[in-house]
Amino acid sequence: MTTLLDRENPANAPWYAVLEPGQVIRIADTEGCQAVDTYFLNADDTGERYDHQQTVLAQKNIFVTTGTRIMSNEGRVMLTVLDDTVGNHDTLGGACACESNSVRFGLDKRHLHACRENYLQLADELGLTKQDIVPNVNFFMNVPVEKNGHLAIVDGVSKAGSYVDLRAEMRVIVAVSNCPQINNPCNAFNPTPSHVTVWDAGSYPGA
Repeated sequence: MTTLLDRENPANAPWYAVLEPGQVIRIADTEGCQAVDTYFLNADDTGERYDHQQTVLAQKNIFVTTGTRIMSNEGRVMLTVLDDTVGNHDTLGGACACESNSVRFGLDKRHLHACRENYLQLADELGLTKQDIVPNVNFFMNVPVEKNGHLAIVDGVSKAGSYVDLRAEMRVIVAVSNCPQINNPCNAFNPTPSHVTVWDAGSYPGA
């Protein structure tokens, strides 16, 4: 068995890696109830990136779970979810930003760190711009659709050690923000670390 990466991502922090086709990444919620915002880019052509509309259409499901194909804006499969111990992950809520925090929670919250700022840092490291930041999957975030059609952000259902495993179907950049949100229940109002493991093709323990 070949483990290529095994690391803890600190609370609030950004991180990224490049996966080769066939490699598997496990994103784990270390302490439970921690949203892990994640978006995906084709490592060879960053103009191709995760598309939530294509992903929802391909599955006919607004949630990501075992069997989900993560689709690109060119209609190609970027990753496949091999295993999921939670059951649903949000595709609609997007990433928090200082601007949205001020609108939703008050102007006094505008100074708070947000996922958008994490993604701007990663974009700079990758030689990208803010125009390259796209809507993301919110792993472990519980966003049900209410009867009136509104989205709700409610208590998460992930436990300590909950995880989702994804296999890369192309060379793909996986960009992660451990969501620093403290104004809604997505992190139980207390951001905590997440854990990432990457296995080489053929070494995935779930195979």
